[in-house]
Amino acid sequence: MELSSFVFSAIVLLTAAAVSVALFKHLGLGSILGLLVAGIVVGPHSPGPYVTEHVDDVRNFTELGVVLLLFMIGLEMQPKRLWALRREVFGLGTIQILISGLAISAYISLYETSWQATLIIGMTLALSSTALVMQLLHERGDLATRHGNAAFAVLLMQDLAVVPMLAIVPLLSDLGTAATPSIGRQSLILLGMLGMLVLLGRYLVPFALERLLRQNNREAFALVVMLAVLLAAWAMHEAGLSMALGAFLMGMLLSTSRFNFQIQAYIEPFKGLLMSLFFVAVGMSIDLPAIASEPWLLAQHVLVILALKLAVLFLIALAFGLPRGVATRMAFLLAQNGEFGFVLFGFAKALGVIDAHTFAIAVSVISVSMLMTPMLVRLGDALARRAERRKNDTPEFDFEATGIQPQGRVVIGGYGRVGHTIATLLEVNQIPFIAFDSNPTNVDRGVRDGRAVFYGDIGDLELLTAAQVGNAALVILTIDHGPTALRAVSHIRTAYPHVPVIARARDLEACGSLIRAGASRAYPEAIESSLRLGAEALQMLGVPTGDVDSLLQGVRSQGYVQVAE
Repeated sequence: MELSSFVFSAIVLLTAAAVSVALFKHLGLGSILGLLVAGIVVGPHSPGPYVTEHVDDVRNFTELGVVLLLFMIGLEMQPKRLWALRREVFGLGTIQILISGLAISAYISLYETSWQATLIIGMTLALSSTALVMQLLHERGDLATRHGNAAFAVLLMQDLAVVPMLAIVPLLSDLGTAATPSIGRQSLILLGMLGMLVLLGRYLVPFALERLLRQNNREAFALVVMLAVLLAAWAMHEAGLSMALGAFLMGMLLSTSRFNFQIQAYIEPFKGLLMSLFFVAVGMSIDLPAIASEPWLLAQHVLVILALKLAVLFLIALAFGLPRGVATRMAFLLAQNGEFGFVLFGFAKALGVIDAHTFAIAVSVISVSMLMTPMLVRLGDALARRAERRKNDTPEFDFEATGIQPQGRVVIGGYGRVGHTIATLLEVNQIPFIAFDSNPTNVDRGVRDGRAVFYGDIGDLELLTAAQVGNAALVILTIDHGPTALRAVSHIRTAYPHVPVIARARDLEACGSLIRAGASRAYPEAIESSLRLGAEALQMLGVPTGDVDSLLQGVRSQGYVQVAE
């Protein structure tokens, strides 16, 4: 493709995406639906101009966004939280796949004579969209809720179910049985790749990141993180699992490191862009002529399959002891079909398990169900609120499972001499806090102190987002680097105007700059130490303590003008 053609295609795509997202968010329908509609508009199946005919290639590339999304989820999902969800993963998730798959297969048997095709279609359509659901949970801040945890557990089990489903397709086709690897060989590959993942995530990657930070090589830091994610995705793909699952495992292995917040800050921009393009690519996959040729049959398939999944998800959630409101939200979140169907149905078509017409209909069912998801989630919220009002049952965040309680804690920017002192005072008074420092030596000291000290640039907006500064009670900036402190104050004041910020400054000029940038308070350390020294001198010379305190308070309240040079 020529450069001019590529640039023009990019302009068309970005214009359609920007306009659609702005419009749909204005209407309260969310950005994901806007991206899907933008994909339909610029896709090859629409009557207007399109950006490319190679939709599968675009979707395969943009699936890196799903990989990065699951990596980010893994960074927030410490191993103890995953262990706490084992009942939902292996119980709720397994039962959902089996019952939904059999129910959908029974329905599909009314239209398909081949039991092989019926089984593959039913089990594939039992899966939900990891990309769509996790993005919705992230946007809505629902990942730590009970329905968010339950939905995540089911999705994780569905990703694990990829292995047997990939193995089943060749077994159901005469074309692929000879190429099917033995279970023993596949198991050895899987164990080898898992071992490589553990070695990378627990030892090699943290070691490399620490060395790079000591050299202040931030560019290489970001590249090593991206390399680790892609290696993990490739390893699980080679083992027959989904790439997204590999990225999730790598994220979980790195979640206990002191670099996890800064890693999130580096990865977030790439994830956001690729996820947006992924949803556009899904929209481009919606075959309008195929839908137009049999609109009523397609509508029937979509509605019946959604109804079957909603009923199964709701009933098994109740059976597992979830409240009605939580069960309702989870069911409407997971009712759609998943993007893995694009891959599995393509594989089944290549091996002759399903024909071209069935493939077109099945892919259209997946696409339309994903298109309907934002509206289904809104409907589920409305029904859940009614159920919660009747039962006096309100959704709760599972902070015990996350291991992090961001609400009301103090965020300290800098863990040097001043930051260490402030952390000690907070700890003595049992006030929760989290600290960030860009100096690995200071971070090591915090870890030895047994405190929540992480590597990170407090002036990075993505880091502030990852640390959930919007929920903080107070931000204290103790860093001795003026530009970083100003950048941090500016970001916090713009993004989180309700969060108070107090900052350390070198002198009165720096103090004024911080105040103008939006700091609630700023204290020039040179003048403060001079005032403290002068106060001690006055007390030793017999001036009453009350008079000295009043004098200090007056100097501070007038902006230190009395002692300014």
